[in-house]
Amino acid sequence: MALIVQKYGGTSMGSIDRIKNVAKRVKRWHDNGHQVVVVVSAMSGETNRLIDLARQISTQPDPREYDQMVSTGEQVSISLLAMALKDLGVGARSLTGRQVAIKTDNAYNKARIESIDDENIREQLDAGNVVIVAGFQGIDAEGNATTLGRGGSDTTGVAIAAALGADECQIYTDVDGVYTTDPRVTSKAKKLEKITFEEMLEMASLGSKILQIRSVEFAGKYGVPLRVLSSFDENTDGSFDQEFQDNVGTLITIDEGDSMEQAIISGIAFNRDEAKIVVRGVPDHPGIASAILSPIGRANIEIDMIVQNLSDQGTTDFTFTVNRTDLDKAMKVLNDEVKDDIGAKEILGNSEVVKVSLVGVGMRSHAGVASLMFQTLAEHNINIQMISTSEIKVSVLIQDQHLEKAVKSLHTAFGLDRDDGDSKVAGL
Repeated sequence: MALIVQKYGGTSMGSIDRIKNVAKRVKRWHDNGHQVVVVVSAMSGETNRLIDLARQISTQPDPREYDQMVSTGEQVSISLLAMALKDLGVGARSLTGRQVAIKTDNAYNKARIESIDDENIREQLDAGNVVIVAGFQGIDAEGNATTLGRGGSDTTGVAIAAALGADECQIYTDVDGVYTTDPRVTSKAKKLEKITFEEMLEMASLGSKILQIRSVEFAGKYGVPLRVLSSFDENTDGSFDQEFQDNVGTLITIDEGDSMEQAIISGIAFNRDEAKIVVRGVPDHPGIASAILSPIGRANIEIDMIVQNLSDQGTTDFTFTVNRTDLDKAMKVLNDEVKDDIGAKEILGNSEVVKVSLVGVGMRSHAGVASLMFQTLAEHNINIQMISTSEIKVSVLIQDQHLEKAVKSLHTAFGLDRDDGDSKVAGL
């Protein structure tokens, strides 16, 4: 008997029929002798509906009241799933974040989990019940409802798995695992059987939307085996005859050394939400980077890639990227607070860029990854505007119109198209 934590997102809980299918899946695990804790999100579209209501009342809703309201979506989901399980003859108990209790700080809208009291959950499991927990929410020290930010149900699921010492945390989504890249960009994308926490963390931070980045951080920190699976693999009659054989998804786990060496590159991630800013003709002297970036930081704008060109006659160009939604705000800060103070000639913004990244722990033991990437892009006449690297990642900024061509060509160049799953490349 294993202790399994399962998390179902809003799409999986998007209708009464889907909730009933989730109940059938959970019953299958329960009937096989496993203890099951289920973490659920609000029904698809419900959180957006609640947010829209708040914004109709106020352009800047009170943070406490906002969390109090948007956390109610999950309360509906947990009760409906408990009803569906009981209708199937399975004992079930729904618990809100307060009832668990999931204790957080008081950073409304983006609270962080500080502790989880597992007593109530274990009591219900010992009584033979499936426990259904509201994702996305908790309580602060004063008993106020808090929310963990969009996608926070993933973090709830992983945190509960860590608190319970669960054998596995299963994240059910509308995809059947983690792929080498987005299958919508290239039909040759392959599902990965296994990926390390490091690689998944990089892919999540680089734009992969499969898992919330905080949930991957949490799983890595506490060593929680994490598996991404599809919740839409049932037969037409709602049965799951091949579930345990076929629906293995993708396991996210620790680096397993030699067994991982063949995969030089595990995946290609990309982010369409990038924008590039160039501060031209700035004096080349110590402190100039701080003078440019400090006001950006004070405006709560996150910076990604940074490049400073070589000095030419005492001046240089300073280039960096921000989220595309922050471009106008960043340009205003630079023009109002920075340009005249540092004597910059002009400030240019460009939102027609994307970031494409190679990710793989195999880079540690194979040289030449970056050079093959650059060579491949050059052969397809794709200009690189910026470059950044880490131990297991190489990222480039390119014109957005070349995204699909770049991903497809790199996917082929690094052997990710191959049916045998061996991403070893000649010469690397």
